[in-house]
Amino acid sequence: MRKYLYLIILSLSLVSCYTYQVKKTVDVAADNKQESKSSKALPNIASMQTESVKAKSQNQSLNPQQTAPPINIQEKLAPNKNVKIDVDGRAYKVIVDRWEGDSLVVHPVRSREKVLKFHKNQINAEKIAEKRFSQPIADIITIAVYAGIGVGVWALLQ
Repeated sequence: MRKYLYLIILSLSLVSCYTYQVKKTVDVAADNKQESKSSKALPNIASMQTESVKAKSQNQSLNPQQTAPPINIQEKLAPNKNVKIDVDGRAYKVIVDRWEGDSLVVHPVRSREKVLKFHKNQINAEKIAEKRFSQPIADIITIAVYAGIGVGVWALLQ
């Protein structure tokens, strides 16, 4: 029983409510296609004709929008942000210090003394993940703690 209690305490102490999450970009073209599909379900012939005209104009206007806008790495990696970046296939958990021209100056999360420099072309912009609070994980930890307290009270009363 004591081993299990120590194992539970150890596992709960190693769990964090903070996770690294990549911000998702909104796909404008996919949103417009979903809107046009839902509006095509109308049985009115006149509305179908107007929708076909709208669809043609949307298709013409979508061509410039279909290309994804370039991701500005310097805006994503602002000073004092805790991020996980992918540089040349290797993941780093770092805190951003500053930008020096095209180079990013950071230090690893665990060691403040070590300084790393990366060129902006080395950083994979699609895999920049920010450290954020995760409510579902916090809820799971809370339920686990309440269950552990309940088991502890039950064990004391037996």
